[in-house]
Amino acid sequence: MRHLVAGRKLGRNASHRKAMFRNMAVSLIKTVRILEGEPGQPKVAGRIVTTVPKAKELRPMIEKLVTLARKARKISQDAVQYQTDAERGSDAWKAWRESEKGKNWVIATAPALTMRRRAFADLRDDSAVEILFEDLAARFQDRPGGYTRVVRLARVRLGDAGEQALIEFCGTNDRVNSRKRKAPLVESAST
Repeated sequence: MRHLVAGRKLGRNASHRKAMFRNMAVSLIKTVRILEGEPGQPKVAGRIVTTVPKAKELRPMIEKLVTLARKARKISQDAVQYQTDAERGSDAWKAWRESEKGKNWVIATAPALTMRRRAFADLRDDSAVEILFEDLAARFQDRPGGYTRVVRLARVRLGDAGEQALIEFCGTNDRVNSRKRKAPLVESAST
């Protein structure tokens, strides 16, 4: 019996599995920003194609990272009251850093910095962390969860006939129910 044994092994050892999910997470996050004219850019932003079991295992990792980024964004927004407009390294900036307001800013932003470092420890990619904390945190600020979706594809992978799926971020490619109710509403007759 496999009680309390979570996760799929996917035919890999632990280090290979960890590296694979790290690479998949970085790839998914980096597809959010499409740079025009760059070679190898995705056709659709925020979407990668993989197998169904890999997509199902990647989803919780991405969800936790986006939640971490959302929390850090909230902390950073609350710490803006202690910020300064002085240029970094100037005398005014140094005076602000030594003041009570500068010390309060450090205390207020420390948890956000910790969260950014935790995300970097999982992803090991600076640009992916930047996209996560700037673009995705702002995009999902008001969404309480469910940032990704796994959609099974009808075609199988050539070679081994592996069942494919795409994992994508919710919000931009959402389908809207365009069917309107054609029949008029029936009112009950009171007698």
